[in-house]
Amino acid sequence: MSRAHRTSTGTPQRRRLVSQEMYETVFGTVYVGLATNALLAVACLPVLVLLMTTDPTASWPALALVAPLTAPALVGAFAVFTALSADGSTTAVRTFWRAYRRHLRRSLAIGALASAVVVVLAVDVAAVWGARVGAAAIPVFVTLLVLTVLTALMALAAVPVLPDARLRDLLRTSLYLAVRRWYASVGAVVVLGLLAAVTTAKPALAVGFLTAPLLFVVWGGYRAALRSVVPDDAAPPAHAAAAAS
Repeated sequence: MSRAHRTSTGTPQRRRLVSQEMYETVFGTVYVGLATNALLAVACLPVLVLLMTTDPTASWPALALVAPLTAPALVGAFAVFTALSADGSTTAVRTFWRAYRRHLRRSLAIGALASAVVVVLAVDVAAVWGARVGAAAIPVFVTLLVLTVLTALMALAAVPVLPDARLRDLLRTSLYLAVRRWYASVGAVVVLGLLAAVTTAKPALAVGFLTAPLLFVVWGGYRAALRSVVPDDAAPPAHAAAAAS
């Protein structure tokens, strides 16, 4: 028997190699990625403008002031990833801005705290650079700086999952998970380093195409870590969180 189907008129009809559902899934995922990239660019516009038009080594005080604006944008992106992973939702724009508005104050607080700690630690590194005490102090300061960034990212990933948790408890749990799930933290450092390198060398490529996929990898590792303390059945469903946002 021929592999091709025949219609009622006897005309052969070949099977589709790719189903309509797969087409929709692929194009929906691509759309979510591109839309998330665009939303992140809009939400982080002050940071991007400073990075592209100034020397970061000279404009770091201004960058430190606007850096917390990236925190609500990351929460919005993580909410989009959560909805896509949970039920295939492609309402990226609506999900992003609803999560952005709902978690604005808490995410800004996390971003401001992280930015302040990073600035203090970076200044401390610069102060002891070249000094005898620097050989012992700099590794400690750098470790604390990396832990601060990873804890902040873990907390931002946890904000949509634990919307009612106190900020202190959220940060404490995030620090614990960043250390306990060290492999996810190492992966996040590698991915973020790659993103930073590409952004510096090819900002258009990073902003237009790579930011969302790389952040999705970071979110995936952190989401797996969060499941160890917040099972899926204890977290609010993605569609319910988006509706409440």
